[in-house]
Amino acid sequence: MTTRPWNERTATQIVAAIAAGTTSCEAVMRDCLERIALRDGEVHAFASVDAGRALAAAREADRATTRGPLHGVPFAVKDIIDTADLPTEWGTPLYAGRMAGRDSTCVALARRAGGLLIGKAVTTEFANQHPGPTRNPRDLTRTPGGSSSGSAAAVADHMAPLAIGTQTTGSTIRPSSFCGIFGFRPTYGRHRLFGVMEAAGSLDTLGLMAHSVEDIALFNDVLLGTAPVPVARPDTPPRIGFCRHVWDQVHPVVQAGIEAAVRRLEAAGAHITDVQLPAEFAGLTDAHRWISSFEFVRTFTWEIDHHWEEISPGLRSGRIADGLSCDMERYMAATALAARCRAQLDAEWPDCDIIVTAGATGEAPVGWNALAGADLYKMWTALHLPTLTMPALTGAEGMPVGIQLIGPRDADRRLFAYASWAWEVLDPAG
Repeated sequence: MTTRPWNERTATQIVAAIAAGTTSCEAVMRDCLERIALRDGEVHAFASVDAGRALAAAREADRATTRGPLHGVPFAVKDIIDTADLPTEWGTPLYAGRMAGRDSTCVALARRAGGLLIGKAVTTEFANQHPGPTRNPRDLTRTPGGSSSGSAAAVADHMAPLAIGTQTTGSTIRPSSFCGIFGFRPTYGRHRLFGVMEAAGSLDTLGLMAHSVEDIALFNDVLLGTAPVPVARPDTPPRIGFCRHVWDQVHPVVQAGIEAAVRRLEAAGAHITDVQLPAEFAGLTDAHRWISSFEFVRTFTWEIDHHWEEISPGLRSGRIADGLSCDMERYMAATALAARCRAQLDAEWPDCDIIVTAGATGEAPVGWNALAGADLYKMWTALHLPTLTMPALTGAEGMPVGIQLIGPRDADRRLFAYASWAWEVLDPAG
């Protein structure tokens, strides 16, 4: 029987194997670097990798006498997240070679826990509309999704078992779904974003990508700076609310796949109810547009004023044009609507433990439309809810599509528990 290389193992498996002496940090890092050397010329997941530095860090980790919960696990970070030893270029030539001189909070916490930074993953321009060079590793003619494109592709192609992205709209959930991995967007405000480029501060969060719910939960605790807590198994199957959000935009094959998945969950003991959110919530799609655009153009005032011609035409005519056209009254109305809806959902969460909906409107499209299906994510992101996508479906052309699970605000741990239960039922390999 052929043994799988270490780069194809989950983070939790790697940690256990290193602790047991079955492998070494250096061996794991070498497998990941070999995969990058073999594939990244086609996939273009990474903006920068320093193989010599990564191997030196792995050797040092093998000599360490104290070991953290992520000891020896390589991880990648989106190239809007500052690192002391690699450039952080924000997906734009304007900041080519930019060195932050220190680690962001999330990178520092990951390294403190024993994680080994392997490289900076490609992002779209300013983590927004204009795509980078990354291709979907499952079909190089297709988009990996954006804006955490390189982070998702690196995990999906087994170049790194873990990656950090961000999400302001759907920038973690969409590429995770398109590339066929697990992706998690935490409750807004849970993680410190010091050293992470701001896009729209009232919406931005980190995004975590991995090959299992357990890896997501482990990485989440590490990035909170808390002792990891194993994923708990729920005492009873969950009560699941099925929400057909923007259902008219979801491909019929994906609709049918989600309907079938919900029936399987029900057969396994879940109680299923249909969830329809109040009519006012429909306005959150437009509210997200105006909030994100208004904040984005103010974040990048200097670049707009001094480097207008060096910004891509698509970003200028899209997000920036929206932001420049949005006055304070419209912005305040949008933020007020979002605040009302959050308060209402906190007080009147549907009679369920989690909500299930599509993780993407369809398969990753051919071409480079990195932001396909954005309306699916805007409402959930504006509501500041924790969301997790699982690679449970296959589209009409054989590409992966995720199922998205959504929990109440600050119920991230319970979301992991119910997601783990659901994955036992839906795992295509099971």
